[in-house]
Amino acid sequence: MANDVCSERSLFGGAISCSFPARFQDVSNIREVPDHQEVFVDPSRDESLIIELLDLKNEVADHESATWFLRDLAIEQDASDSVVVEHSGIMEISGLQYGNVPVPAMTAVGQLAVSKGRQGIGAENIVRVYLANIRLKNVSTDVLITAYEPLIINPLSESAKTVGAGVAVPAEQSGCLPVQEVFRLAVSSFKIHDWNLFGGCAEA
Repeated sequence: MANDVCSERSLFGGAISCSFPARFQDVSNIREVPDHQEVFVDPSRDESLIIELLDLKNEVADHESATWFLRDLAIEQDASDSVVVEHSGIMEISGLQYGNVPVPAMTAVGQLAVSKGRQGIGAENIVRVYLANIRLKNVSTDVLITAYEPLIINPLSESAKTVGAGVAVPAEQSGCLPVQEVFRLAVSSFKIHDWNLFGGCAEA
């Protein structure tokens, strides 16, 4: 049984919020994070959750957007293995509505072999990636919510120093909410409190 305490977390100066476990720490308290990102990590499990605001990719079709962003992420992170999309789907976000209609989030799940930070070839970890794309077309913004779950830690990875090398310990064994559930909670609880964050455009 998971012992995680989940709470609503303030993002982007309170303009946005979503809920996830308290064990995820705000990385901006440790190092500088780009203004368009909010990054949270659980260093004891090498899990992370990232909320990112990007300019809307008009050329990408809605039904393909999550898988498109997942593949783009693999390229950006120099993943040595091509991303394998295991699942794609749609989640409704009840707290985010246009009129009376909940806004959908396109989702995709994949698997990457990626190195931490500037560690290069030979230090890759096998990571499952959960990605949701919320398309806010009225403010020309693509919101990405991405969660990373390590599956196998490379002995040469810097992560091995804190979480150990080999197959990652399942969340349930550690009394933690599985990353898949952390991701689903963060996406389903996503709310916008101040639309001025997006350049003064009004809510649709």
